Amino acid sequence: MAPTTRGGPNTPINNTNPNNMTPESIQAMIDQTLLRNATNGDGSHSSHGDNRRNVQTTRPCFYADFMKCQPLNFKGAEGVVGLTRWIEKMESVFNISGCAVENQVKFATCTLLGAAAYGEIKKLEIELWNLKVKGNDIPAYTERFQELTLICTKFVANETEKIDKYLSGLPDNIYGNVKAAKPKTLIDY
Repeated sequence: MAPTTRGGPNTPINNTNPNNMTPESIQAMIDQTLLRNATNGDGSHSSHGDNRRNVQTTRPCFYADFMKCQPLNFKGAEGVVGLTRWIEKMESVFNISGCAVENQVKFATCTLLGAAAYGEIKKLEIELWNLKVKGNDIPAYTERFQELTLICTKFVANETEKIDKYLSGLPDNIYGNVKAAKPKTLIDY
């Protein structure tokens, strides 16, 4: 009986290379493994109709995923160099974690500490306080309003305050019509 090697029972023994690992044999092993994974291991194809190895599922980036990428904290005293490093690291973390654009401001704000956090939140609260529709671009106004209310949670603590603040930013010709509709939530707009 011939000795068995990594290449299989019918592979001739090569005394100069005991493992018989040539580029051709490596490629053959890769091809064999791919074929085995594409089938049920016995040559029959999967009855599921899909090859799970080729299916990439997309899942949302949660805050825990974002934090696993170890984003830098920013205190506000690091200067321009520190701020630049923080921005570069944030962009890298957003890319690696697959963070959706609508979550980036919210997640990045959580890495601000001390004076940086207080100052940035204060600026956003002022922006929310003064937010108005520019021209007739209500979709842009609504989007920015929603972004700011996600961060300024103390400023608009409940749905009634959100509705009142949202209405205050609408132009007069729209304000009356929306107010008359008496919406209970922002989704009703």
